Amino acid sequence: MSKIIKAFSHITNAIAGGLLAAIFLTFLLQILLRYFFTPAGWTLELIGILWVWLIFFSCAFVVKETDHVKFDIVYLAMPIRIRKIMAIISASAILIGMIYSYLPTWDYIDWMKIRKTSTVKNPFSGSKIPMRDVFSIYAVFMIAVGARYAWMIINIFRQGPPKTELEITLEEQSLKKKDLL
Repeated sequence: MSKIIKAFSHITNAIAGGLLAAIFLTFLLQILLRYFFTPAGWTLELIGILWVWLIFFSCAFVVKETDHVKFDIVYLAMPIRIRKIMAIISASAILIGMIYSYLPTWDYIDWMKIRKTSTVKNPFSGSKIPMRDVFSIYAVFMIAVGARYAWMIINIFRQGPPKTELEITLEEQSLKKKDLL
């Protein structure tokens, strides 16, 4: 199972890197076209579309829970039992929020099929891209985040509250000290 997770992590990192590279190359093309040829408005719109996909894809599959900014002063001051309750409440709130808002969000994303991009066209069909396709990544993001927090609730019951970055750092330092002795 860990090999599958590791492979999935490598694939998602590669996709996110590819999206970032596509943004950068489109930006360079935009500069080249602006100063040496005829400016192309589609480059700006393509960068925006790629940015939306990069942000939601990366937040769904690449960014780890420990990478998020947290204000955990109160959380760290609490005993483990209270931390467990706080972690379950917060993870449940996020999961419930994702479930509750999924259908209305999908209805809006689906409604966006009537709107099309201004300048970017599908290279295969030549037609403008429906905005539903542009924003469909948000639905994937909602499902991934909901699944992540559902799994987190299960892990909290099994293993206790998640460790904070400070706790992980302190454990790593104590392991290094033990290795030196």
